[in-house]
Amino acid sequence: MIFGRKKEWKKIAASEREIAGLDKGIGTAEVDGKKICIASYGGRLHAFSYLCPHAGGPLFEGDISIKGDIICPVHGYHFNIRNGYNSSGEGYKLSCWQVETREDGIFINI
Repeated sequence: MIFGRKKEWKKIAASEREIAGLDKGIGTAEVDGKKICIASYGGRLHAFSYLCPHAGGPLFEGDISIKGDIICPVHGYHFNIRNGYNSSGEGYKLSCWQVETREDGIFINI
């Protein structure tokens, strides 16, 4: 539980094809009016913040490194796709959420 709110599973799409931009690397989805990023890496889907915590760069315009880092398109900061930790040393952290692909769609625990 975070700040008195219990996490819950929310359906974000019926399939990966429905996630805008995912075919180009990093896609976007909306959960309860909040934009998030979705990316496929290592055979799994990962969900993380829509904007970089440093300067608000749009992470869906960034890249994923071979090591699995999200690279911000504004200043090149790197964030681990699995846990959100800043791997280039600046001390920032992305919010990350667990994703499950089920028979009836793609869900995020938020």
